[in-house]
Amino acid sequence: MSRAETRVYVVDLDSIIDGSLRRLIERGEVKGRILIHKAIVEYLHSEAVNGKSIGFTGLNELSNILRASKGFVEVSIVEEEKRLLREYDGQSVKAIVRDYAWRVGATLITSDGVQAMAAQALGIPVLHFSKEPAEKLKLETFFDYKTMSVHLKEGAPPLAKVGSPGRWVFVKLREAPMTRAELEEISREVVEAASRGGYGYVEIDRVGSTIVQLGDYRIVIARPPLSDGWEITAVKPLVKLRLEDYNLQEKLLRRLMERAEGILIAGAPGMGKTTFAQALAEFYSRQGKIVKTVESPRDMRLPAIITQYSKTYASMGELHDILLLSRPDYTVFDELRNDEDFKLYVDLRLAGIGMVGVLHATSPIDAIQRFIRRVELGMIPSIVDTVIFIDKGMVTKVYELSINVKLPSGLREAELTRPVVEVKDFITGELEYEIYTFGEQTMVVPVRKGRGANIEDIIRKIMPEANVEVSGETLIVRLPRYGAKITARKVKRVKKLAEDHGLELKFVPE
Repeated sequence: MSRAETRVYVVDLDSIIDGSLRRLIERGEVKGRILIHKAIVEYLHSEAVNGKSIGFTGLNELSNILRASKGFVEVSIVEEEKRLLREYDGQSVKAIVRDYAWRVGATLITSDGVQAMAAQALGIPVLHFSKEPAEKLKLETFFDYKTMSVHLKEGAPPLAKVGSPGRWVFVKLREAPMTRAELEEISREVVEAASRGGYGYVEIDRVGSTIVQLGDYRIVIARPPLSDGWEITAVKPLVKLRLEDYNLQEKLLRRLMERAEGILIAGAPGMGKTTFAQALAEFYSRQGKIVKTVESPRDMRLPAIITQYSKTYASMGELHDILLLSRPDYTVFDELRNDEDFKLYVDLRLAGIGMVGVLHATSPIDAIQRFIRRVELGMIPSIVDTVIFIDKGMVTKVYELSINVKLPSGLREAELTRPVVEVKDFITGELEYEIYTFGEQTMVVPVRKGRGANIEDIIRKIMPEANVEVSGETLIVRLPRYGAKITARKVKRVKKLAEDHGLELKFVPE
């Protein structure tokens, strides 16, 4: 083919980043002269300098393209004068490339459907290749069917967490430490696969860190200067459960179906909170409810009928407007971290939308305390009515919240009566905590469990002759008038028990 007959191509940004141009060259589907606008190189360089993974991925892919093209096609970098290329973002670069293809009469190679439509509107010949399904990644070779997560660190052997939530062990996958080159290649593959769309998303891309949701994998990439070396952590859920698999009591199922609209799902990291929230979202969807989620990253595996929003790609105001106007029956917020997250949860709940929030907490009461400094105390039961605590993948505690005007336990003066948020064990109905204001402080006070029955048994061991009962806030100890062996030491021990339980002590002769 003469030079006059050589076909000329101009390459779009997406076709470089997602690897489609390289694959076209390797398969021999593109022959002729390929032009890469310098604006693309400058843009990728700028992103790499700013620590963005897309920059590193794109520059690596350019090197791969130049290697693959040797002996097959001619690849040239072209530039135009009077363009301050470093000032353009990704969309501006795509516009520059499209205009250049139009001016020189070249065929545009793109994997971006919108770019292809815009080029065709200008009469530009287009080779539009859909983004291909991802091949098996190197990262996936570290996983088997029992692996929960993989932890790869530069200079250290690769480790895997194997087992199930709360019942796992660390396993060394090999003796040889990971090299920076290996981690950079794994990172490049992950970002390239995510850029193809559909299969995954780059959720967050900051200087020094990237978070990717790729199929079932949630991948966190950290690199210098944020970390002291390259590090990749990948998490994959092992099971997908339905709510029925948790064997919840019928009483709790009825509450979830009929009354619970301000739900918190709490637990320590890795205990199965998101798995339970996913099962609850599907349960509500099967009940004919409209369900949406707010996630970052979007790692729940849900049916297509449930829309999953990423808070990374929208402001809280935008999410607020979308959810308020679309009026879902339930919104699952995974997970609540900062003041903006809590504010969105509160605003939507007070607007009448059922809310399910997921948050880290080491105990159920800690989850409630996260709201105390953010909203007025009396509003808490209107915002959160049910707290579900997950430990080792199981529901281990359920609290219900209500408000009552009463004298808090342990206080004796009637004038101290005040609004009290009562936190009860939902299954037993037993009051476990009281939350109220005292002076300028908000008090979260545990109510001693079984204080009546337990203290009675203890006092009977100290004073076998006594009849003991608890009446309201008073401990009544009835002693026989004659024959009782009462010592000052025994009386002191009983007084101490009454004080510990917040009870007023009365000795009554019989």
